[in-house]
Amino acid sequence: MSAPFPSVVPALRGRVGRDARSGYFPAPHRYRLHLALSCPDGLRIAVTHGLLGLDDTLPMNLLPAVPDTDGGGYSVLRPLYEASSHRHPGPATAPVLSDDWSGRIVSTDPAEILTDLARRFDGAGADLHPCGAETAIEAVGLLCERTVNAPAQRAGRADAAPAERAAALHTLLDGLAAVEHRLDGRDHLLGGGPTFADVQLWVTLVQLDTVHRWHLDAAAVRLIAEHPRVWAYARRLAGHPAFGRHLDLAGIALRHHARCLGKEAAGAAMQIVDWAEHAQRWVLQPG
Repeated sequence: MSAPFPSVVPALRGRVGRDARSGYFPAPHRYRLHLALSCPDGLRIAVTHGLLGLDDTLPMNLLPAVPDTDGGGYSVLRPLYEASSHRHPGPATAPVLSDDWSGRIVSTDPAEILTDLARRFDGAGADLHPCGAETAIEAVGLLCERTVNAPAQRAGRADAAPAERAAALHTLLDGLAAVEHRLDGRDHLLGGGPTFADVQLWVTLVQLDTVHRWHLDAAAVRLIAEHPRVWAYARRLAGHPAFGRHLDLAGIALRHHARCLGKEAAGAAMQIVDWAEHAQRWVLQPG
């Protein structure tokens, strides 16, 4: 349904260490994030940054919703890429964690950026990666990708056979049913507060309703909506400032339509969550 956006680019994968013996060590105001909130990776990192309470420690530079160079890159990031990797192949893509002291990129790997934010920076926020929860968090990540994101894309492919689309929708509904069961009597997936698992799932649900839904038929969207605990959870988290204030609905729409190769279907007119209600709340009352 979508063009490859961005192109495959070698990742720069430095890590933030524990102390000054590391090349990159934690220090307030040393690092900077460069994110597009229209991108799922950028949204995950921004929500994590907010939950960790890093607004006064690690600034974020927000990029336009749609990249401005060929291959999905940003011209404003090119100097950072050139300083970090001479004649770096491919576009200057986001997300980026950069080091203001050296003017170079630390990492462009979203998963490693998320891990370093949680483990290396002392914010005033939640413990997003509680001890002993590693396996459960990884399982949620796999569930999001394998039983929601990927099958939602396949279910909306106009060039796929009806049987293939039906099988993909069945996988997607099974995934949502598993989440529905897990949320029985819970506000969050693990424990009493938000973790990486909730960040992963919430961004996945945002994508399902604001991007993938555009290519699904009406019957499929009705079945997806029939998971009341899942969508109540999505609405509840959208009401949390760390989630809702980073929800750039107009940007998500711009990015989707800029790269979309598929045909719009009846599901496009059947939004499940009124995300705008929650996003507007935090635009008017930031933080």
